[in-house]
Amino acid sequence: MGRRPLVAGNWKMHTTIQEARKLAEAVVKAGADVIDRDIMIAPPFTALSAVFEIVRGSPSVRLAAQNICWAEKGAFTGEISPVMLKDAGCSMAIIGHSERRHVFGEDDAMINKRVLGAFEFELVPVFCIGETLDEREAGKTMEILENQMRSGLAGVTADQAQTVVVAYEPVWAIGTGKTATVEQAQEVHAFLRGLLVSMFEKNIATQIRILYGGSVNPENVDALMSQEDVDGALVGGASLKAESFDRIIHFQ
Repeated sequence: MGRRPLVAGNWKMHTTIQEARKLAEAVVKAGADVIDRDIMIAPPFTALSAVFEIVRGSPSVRLAAQNICWAEKGAFTGEISPVMLKDAGCSMAIIGHSERRHVFGEDDAMINKRVLGAFEFELVPVFCIGETLDEREAGKTMEILENQMRSGLAGVTADQAQTVVVAYEPVWAIGTGKTATVEQAQEVHAFLRGLLVSMFEKNIATQIRILYGGSVNPENVDALMSQEDVDGALVGGASLKAESFDRIIHFQ
């Protein structure tokens, strides 16, 4: 369908500013020869401005935040606004990551507010969904994902939907070393594509990039990326090592 692959690195709560600069330099170098795919990195908030100074001249590397508030400013202690993120150089923001849902208790309604806030201020949401192991074993995977998708993207217009990035992250595979098989990943991604068709329309749904996240590494990235509806990867631990992320960027 001509969707441009996206390789995204989520650094989570890792890297000092100095470490972030060094890692960003390595990512820019790794992406210097890339012309047919996009790269995104999401450092911690403290390092965003420093990393932007390094990636701003790169044609392929985009800067993202790991979360975003829906409000421009105000009494929201501990949050960070879309305006602040744009000022720091961000063009994208991860929203609804499983750790935000399951560690910090963010529900679908809050995640939806964050998605709409990102769109309001022209930041691209990287909208994350995923089921737990209990939910998968109970045969509820598709039901859970549909609820998360419909709730999280409620109120999103067709025009906005064309730019959203969806990231499917089975919670049981994040940081555990377990990865969905390529068949499991494709099955879910194809289901999500069909769901997007029903929510928007086919010509929009076929443009939306759906990433796979969950213990993506240099050994499994080629097989995952060979699947028709897997349009990229949201990478955690392996994005913190320059050599392994370089290999993931250069998937074949």
